[in-house]
Amino acid sequence: MTTLQPVRGMHDLLPCEYQKHFCVIDAARKITSSYGFAEIATPIMEFKEVFKRTLGDVSDIVSKEMYEIADRGDEEIVLRPEGTAGVARAVISNGLTQSMPLKFFYAGPMFRYERPQKGRMRQLHQIGVELFGVPDPLGDIEVIALAFDVLKALKLSHRVTLEINTLGDDESRKLYRNHLVTYLRDHHSTLSPESQQRLERNPLRILDTKDEGDKKILKGAPLLTESLNTLSQEMFEKVREGLKTLQIPFKLNPHLVRGLDYYCHAAFEFTTTELGSQGAVLAGGRYDGLMATMGGPSIPGVGWAGGIDRIAMMLTEDILPILNRPLVILPMDEAFDVQGLELAQALRKEGYKVEMTYGGGLGKRLKKANKMNARYGLILGEEEISSHTVTLKDLDTSEQTQLSQDRLGMVLREKGVL
Repeated sequence: MTTLQPVRGMHDLLPCEYQKHFCVIDAARKITSSYGFAEIATPIMEFKEVFKRTLGDVSDIVSKEMYEIADRGDEEIVLRPEGTAGVARAVISNGLTQSMPLKFFYAGPMFRYERPQKGRMRQLHQIGVELFGVPDPLGDIEVIALAFDVLKALKLSHRVTLEINTLGDDESRKLYRNHLVTYLRDHHSTLSPESQQRLERNPLRILDTKDEGDKKILKGAPLLTESLNTLSQEMFEKVREGLKTLQIPFKLNPHLVRGLDYYCHAAFEFTTTELGSQGAVLAGGRYDGLMATMGGPSIPGVGWAGGIDRIAMMLTEDILPILNRPLVILPMDEAFDVQGLELAQALRKEGYKVEMTYGGGLGKRLKKANKMNARYGLILGEEEISSHTVTLKDLDTSEQTQLSQDRLGMVLREKGVL
């Protein structure tokens, strides 16, 4: 019989790994809350149109990577590949567009049908923030500072590099698009087939290419920064000055782009060299055209998403929460299990972490307690039951003390168990 396995590209988060995921989410939740961001949860499934409008029919995500659901009502439903479009859809469909500004934080799974790789499975997990209704560069600075503080709380800020660039406004991008297309058409025959298609539909997406031949061609391409108008230059200057004021280190990366039309002005990524080719751990930018693209009013937005899986891989043991070692109930015989359960419940009500042992004599139960990394064992035998006492065994030193059950909570507090 074939052993059942998880679907390719999806994996179980066992307790030790989930602890790291929880650590990332918990840190992000606390920091975003301190910035005034409210947590939101959108459905894992959305109508395909949500992403067709935002990502475009020709994007890799829509054309190749989305998981489509066979819905009984013949609706085109997909598992969400990213979080921003769903949050924007929630703002529109819940009539929140009159309540600007809006600040949202989210955490959860996303799904993309692509080749599984280190730190990027087909079911991936992300944290993210979206800030709607703030056209000023102050919004860009705040969300970047927020991301930096999350990474700092996880002791990762010194192990990542903040790279920033500007995409300019519509006028700047149109001018740049003309310069880029003129340059690339001279190299059309040597471009990859995918970039040849993009040249006709969305030339800026060629800048995202993974093809090594395309990358060589792009080394001689004009830079977007050379096409910026005065407004775009001033916007980007304010972002850089704000980061300097907050003492957030960054480096300029003129090749950092976003291929979708609704992105504009600042784009940024926190990258690392510790995860091989998968260098970006958190990325974002300004997307002032997103709401209008989705059929809503023209509302500016800026945000980012971070890969929980990748960030968790970088965590060191010292950042993980110290888990309280449990107390373990050790009945000397199964006849005393019920009394052990009563004692466990009483201690749990006082806030102690207590585990039961099941079956066997005291020796077998002690071995189980050691596997649980328990701090103290609470031994119950015939003598303890008749005298309403318990034998407290220090499982590190093997020292034993018999005491009244009424005094047990006080003694444990004195030993610093809580």
